[in-house]
Amino acid sequence: MNETKIIKNLIFVDCEAKGKCPSQGKLTEFGAVAYPSRASFHGVLVEREPSKEEPRFKVATGKTFNEKEVFEKFEKWILKSTKHEQPIFMSDNPAFDWQWINDSFWRTLGRNPFGHSARRISDFYAGLVGDFTDSQSWKKLRVTPHDHNPVNDAMGNVEAFERLLKGER
Repeated sequence: MNETKIIKNLIFVDCEAKGKCPSQGKLTEFGAVAYPSRASFHGVLVEREPSKEEPRFKVATGKTFNEKEVFEKFEKWILKSTKHEQPIFMSDNPAFDWQWINDSFWRTLGRNPFGHSARRISDFYAGLVGDFTDSQSWKKLRVTPHDHNPVNDAMGNVEAFERLLKGER
């Protein structure tokens, strides 16, 4: 008999950054939500405010925060949230989000508690529906609007993932 493993060490992450990659840009803030507890973490590296031209997007105000301190707090939060089990990085776009988090952890702390890999919600969904090309339909299952607040965006991804686990498609 197959037993369903209880999932308790997933950390859903969303990043906001200026630039295409860490070597040519700057991580401004990120949000993380633990699954299943829905505890959240907001890492702010550069304070931002809504753009006057496009209010749904934010622009930097100039105030910055100590990156090492932010990532020390983030690591402590991860370990507490996962009860010291190996955390699994989840994202709607880990090719983007993971690179920023990985780079910041290694530069500031000399380690990355997530290890060297991440999981993509879209691939999980495509496997569930049996269509490798369907990587976007799951987004309709978000409850919290995707508004580029990284905590809200990560929360919406947790909500969609949870609904997928319950069989919603």
